[in-house]
This record gives sequence, C-alpha cells and structure tokens, in this order.
Amino acid sequence: MDRLEATSELQSRLSSLSFSSFSGITSKQCENRPLDRLPNTDLSQSFSPSKNQITMDEAKEDSQQHSEGNEEAPAEPALGEAAEENNSTGSCQLSSEMKAAQMPPLNPPTTWTSAAVKELKTKLQTDKDSVVTVYRGDIMTVHVPTVPEAKKVCWEFATDGYDIGFGIYFDWTPVTTRAITVHISESSDDEDEEEELEGPVTNGDVEKGSKTQTNSSLAEILPVYRQDSHLSVQGGSHEFPGEGTYLFKFDNSYSLWRNKTLYYRVYYSA
Repeated sequence: MDRLEATSELQSRLSSLSFSSFSGITSKQCENRPLDRLPNTDLSQSFSPSKNQITMDEAKEDSQQHSEGNEEAPAEPALGEAAEENNSTGSCQLSSEMKAAQMPPLNPPTTWTSAAVKELKTKLQTDKDSVVTVYRGDIMTVHVPTVPEAKKVCWEFATDGYDIGFGIYFDWTPVTTRAITVHISESSDDEDEEEELEGPVTNGDVEKGSKTQTNSSLAEILPVYRQDSHLSVQGGSHEFPGEGTYLFKFDNSYSLWRNKTLYYRVYYSA
C-alpha cells in the first residue's frame, strides 16, 4: 500500500515538471530547434578547407603532372629519331641499289705482252708527249673519255730500267670534254683529292693490287699492280661499257729513290 502511494506521488511530481524547471533551457528554444530535426548537412557551410590543406593539394597535383610529363616527354623525340634514322637508312640503301642497277657490270680487259721493247721506245721517242718521267713517290693519271666514233680503247707502255705500277678505272660520270688529260701528283695529294672527289680510297701493296675505289660512280677494271714494263711491252684493250672516262694510273708511289722514264700511248679502236 505504501508503495502504491509513493509511485502515485512520483508520477504526479513528474507530470508537473516542465522544461522551464531547468536553468538555461527555455520552451522558446526548444520550439525553434525540435529534437527530431537533424543538424545542417550542407557541406559547403559545414566544412571549408584550410589554406594549408589547399597548398598541399595543389603541390601534390603539380608533382603528379610534372612526373607524368617527365615520363611521356622522351617518348616523342625518341620515336621521331628512330623514324628519322630508319628513313635515312632506307634512303641510303635505296640510293645504293638504284646506282648499282644503273651501272652494268664491267668486262675484264684483254691484256698482252711483247718483247719488242726497243721498237716501241724508238717509235714513241719522236713524240715528246709519249715520253714522260714519273718521279719517285708520284702517280700519273691519264684521263681518256669515250667517243662515239670508237668502240674500245687500247694502250701500250714500257719503262727504262725498272718496273712501274699500273691500273685502270672507269668513271661513269657523263663526258663533258673529249680532251685526253694527264694529271701528275704526289701520292699523298692524290689520296686526299680522291677522298674528296671520288670517295674513300683504300691503299694496299702495289704488288697485290692497290687503290681499291669505293665511289659509286667509279668502277675498277684493273687494280694497280707492279708491271715488268722494263722487260716487255705491257699492252691491252677494253671495250666501252658505256659513256664515261677511263683513268689509266701509272704508280711510282712505292719508289723512294728512283724516278721512272715511261714510254706510253693510248688510242681508240673501232
């Protein structure tokens, strides 16, 4: 019975309580902010990044962009260089193939020797242009262009006392003059000139055949060999392979002390 009375008294006290019974809280405040209303969730108002955070984010973005730029930058020039190199290589190969296709193969020359050395010297002594001195260390080159009236070129030569190197080359460059010209130079000057005008020159032993020309317009007919022209007449002929210029080389570059007296003649034949 006492319990029931205590419970009834507690309920009556609770029902008489109001929010105004607690200090700092009013009914007006509770009406303006109901308990069932959620806090403001507008992110633009509830959160604003600090200046330090913005600076860190911008620095991170710049770092990523710079890293990506460094990774991608070399790719473009590398591809360009590779393409340029491939194009250059392809062009050189194509050019070499085209030049090789334009130049027909050269037939070997017809050569012979004769014991009539005195007879040839006697015949040529009357023509001052047919007797020359090839000084030690020198190379004499006779340029003989092809002519439409003939079909082949012929040569004969002999020397006094000692041998001399001899070789023939053919220049496919179109003929601009019909004059036969002679060029005499020291071996070193001759090498420099041919490197500039005719391409690389590989020197070798004249006894084994020297002066291998690699220029695209210059073809080798007979490599330079030492010939026993003091013992017998050295002669031969070669049919024109087409339009161009023959280069007859008389080589005394291997001689350190001796000059060579050369008797020679070059002529055309039908």
